[in-house]
Amino acid sequence: MRMPALTTSDPVALHAGAQPDRVACVDLASGRRWTYAALDETIQRTVRVLETGYGIRPGQRIATLARNSADLLILQHAAMRLGAIFVPVNWRLAGAEQQAILADCDPALLLHDATVQTALPRGCIPVDVAAFAVAVEAETPAPRRPLPADDAPSIILYTSGTSGRPKGVIVTERNAFATAVNFGVLGRVGNASIFLCDAPMFHVIGLITSLRPPLLQGGTVLISPGFDAGATNRRLADPALGVTHYFCVPQMARMLRDHPDFTPARWTSLTAIFTGGAPNPATDIRWWLAQGVRMADGFGMTEAGTVLGMPVEAGRIAGKAGSAGLPAPTIGLRLVDDNGGDVAAGEPGEIWLSGPSITPGYWNRPEETERAFTADGWFRTGDIARRDEEGFVTLVDRRKDMFISGGENVYPVEIETVLLDHPGIAEAAVIGVADARWGEVGRAFIVMKPGYIVDPADLADHCGARIARFKVPKEFLVTDTLPRTASGKIQKHILRAWTAPVRKQV
Repeated sequence: MRMPALTTSDPVALHAGAQPDRVACVDLASGRRWTYAALDETIQRTVRVLETGYGIRPGQRIATLARNSADLLILQHAAMRLGAIFVPVNWRLAGAEQQAILADCDPALLLHDATVQTALPRGCIPVDVAAFAVAVEAETPAPRRPLPADDAPSIILYTSGTSGRPKGVIVTERNAFATAVNFGVLGRVGNASIFLCDAPMFHVIGLITSLRPPLLQGGTVLISPGFDAGATNRRLADPALGVTHYFCVPQMARMLRDHPDFTPARWTSLTAIFTGGAPNPATDIRWWLAQGVRMADGFGMTEAGTVLGMPVEAGRIAGKAGSAGLPAPTIGLRLVDDNGGDVAAGEPGEIWLSGPSITPGYWNRPEETERAFTADGWFRTGDIARRDEEGFVTLVDRRKDMFISGGENVYPVEIETVLLDHPGIAEAAVIGVADARWGEVGRAFIVMKPGYIVDPADLADHCGARIARFKVPKEFLVTDTLPRTASGKIQKHILRAWTAPVRKQV
């Protein structure tokens, strides 16, 4: 039975009373910083500007096209207190893509930090982020009012579009609170935690997972405009900052280790690097452990927040490297077969989820919302995984990416992990393509490391020594880059439009 709506949790207001002088937030680009008391007051001033300056009402959307800043954090919390809906839009998208998202969410207000390159919906007011912040500083705080119910839409996050047109995922304050609890338990978050956030705040990791757990506990968030390998290395090594938690995708972690400023011995305050969003080979995780850095892989979704996470124990990480870990405390998780029956330990099955962190659905997409849930309320993720006897879950692949070769199910992630173990391969992606003999076979797209040249026979032998022959790709195509979303996920729908003649064969 669904829980009744409750009053929205507001940890910033709580800690403004409990520990008003503790530093809550630092904007690294400008050097501005807020105690919990100051952050709480600034949020109330922002509520006043939204209400009196722009006439924002509950339920209206406030969109942003802007790089990370503390101003976005403040705006989102002000929208929450007002009952408006915060919609951060990926500023890296093309103008036509941004326009489609803005038309879908129909915002009353758009905050931006660069020239807007797209037409806005009728009635949408564009405002520069810096000018808005000046107006906030000049305003007086709005009076307190009861907060909206925790099951009302609070945020819309548009999916990264790995399979096509993005969908707007509705995030309620109940969802965000549950994610804060889920990651907080798995990631050992406490009052002394200091999170470095340089993941984009139009993504669930940047806006929710990197901000809500420390704010719930009364910790500190350090907000960077974006990822820069040199700057991030220096910040992780800076004792004055004292970073304890850092999120990144595996590609970002590789950029950190390849940078001249990489000095993991100086990351003395770091609890762990937390990774997700893309395959993270076991050999890479063990390499980080050898440097003295715990790399805790996990699995989450825009629709579900934190789902799985590795324990922050070096021994468990080493023994279970390649796994996404254990289910978070408020997550209900099943692995099911094509008939909806639970699979045995070690067998692949689709992940179905339940719990307070799960989205109520997609904005303006009632049919897709209905398809995403079972009749008894389980959310179908479309991800395939195996669970071992100890409960650790290993992601196998996206259900839609699986292909069938000679009657056998083939999961591209398994092949990609093997390819990434090759010393000459920096990145890899595998798709299934039609084949007259086998029905489908694998086509691998690879990015080579500088100075490496290999031939198809070498790659086929490398794979054949580690996986069954029917899984070994029949083609290996070299490309300079792989198409990725802003969060680092490979866009396989784009790869399917690439053909062998377009790319150079090894």
